[in-house]
Amino acid sequence: MLRRRHLAAAVVVLPMIAGRAGAQAWPSRPVRWVVGYAPGGGNDIVARLMGQWFSDRLGQTFLIENKPGAATNIAAEFVVNAAPDGYTLLLVGQPNAINATLYETLPFNFIRDIAPVAGIMTVPNVMVVSPSFPANTVAEFIAYAKADPGKVNMASAGNGSAAHLAGELFKSMTGVNMVHVPYRGQAPAIADLLSGQVQVLFATSPASMEFIKSGKLKALAVTTAVRAEALPDLPTVGDTVPGYEASAWYGLGAPHKTPAEIIDRLNKETNAGLADARLKLRLANLGGTLIPGSPADFGRLIAEDTEKWGKVIRSANIKL
Repeated sequence: MLRRRHLAAAVVVLPMIAGRAGAQAWPSRPVRWVVGYAPGGGNDIVARLMGQWFSDRLGQTFLIENKPGAATNIAAEFVVNAAPDGYTLLLVGQPNAINATLYETLPFNFIRDIAPVAGIMTVPNVMVVSPSFPANTVAEFIAYAKADPGKVNMASAGNGSAAHLAGELFKSMTGVNMVHVPYRGQAPAIADLLSGQVQVLFATSPASMEFIKSGKLKALAVTTAVRAEALPDLPTVGDTVPGYEASAWYGLGAPHKTPAEIIDRLNKETNAGLADARLKLRLANLGGTLIPGSPADFGRLIAEDTEKWGKVIRSANIKL
C-alpha cells in the first residue's frame, strides 16, 4: 500500500516538474522574430538591436525574418498561425493597429490572436524631402503642393503603413493633393526619395536619422505633439497644422496561447534591455522614447491606437 501511494504521488508530481523544466528550458533552439517589412527600415533596425540583446541574454540566436507585404498583414498572419511555443515572435507596430479598420476583412483578429509581450519604444515620424526640394518649412511645402496639385509624389512603406496614414492625415487636414506611391518597406522608399523619384516621405526616425544628419535628406518637421528629443531644433507639423499628431511605436508580440512563463520571461528581458545603458543609448539615438512596462501596458497601447486610427480612417474615408 505504501509503495502504491508513492507511485500515485509520483504520477501527480512528475508532470508538474516536467512542466516547470520545460518552461525553464526555453529557449532550447533558435527563435524566429518576424518583421513585416523589408530589411533596412525602422522596424528592422529596432528588431535587430533587440534581437542581439535577446541572443546574448538567453543563449540562443534570435533570427530576424523579414516577411514584407500587405502592410504587415502577411507577417502577422504567419505568426498568428505559428505554434504558440515561444519560437515564433512578431515585431508589433502601429500598422497592426491601423489594419484592424483599414482592411474590411482579415483572416485574423489582431487583438485576440496576438498576445502582447512588451512595448519597446515610440518614435516620431519625420516629414522628409530631398535637399533639392523647393521648400524648407511645412508652410512652404503646403504652398508648393497647392500651387502644383498632383505633382508631389508621396512615398510610403506600403498601403496602410504608418507612413501612408501619416501622409493621408496630412492631406486631409491641409487640403493638399499628393500622389501616394507605396513601396515594400521604408528602405526602398528612402532610396527613391534620395534619387528624386518621389518628393516626400513621412519616415520613422530610425530609418531616416542618419540621412538627416548627413544632409542627404531635408527634414521639415516631426509628427509628434511635442518636439523630439533627438531633433530638438525641428518644429512639429502641428506648429503649422494645429491638432496634427502621428507617432509610430514598436513592441513584441507572440501567438495567442503562448505560455505565460515565456511571455513573462520575454517581458522581463525586454525591460532589462531598455534599462541597459548601452542599448538604451543606441535606441535613443534612433530618435525614440522607450516604453518599458508589463504585457498589459502594451496591450492597452495597441487597443488605444486601434481605436484612434479607426476613427481617423472612417472620418477621412480612407480606402485601399
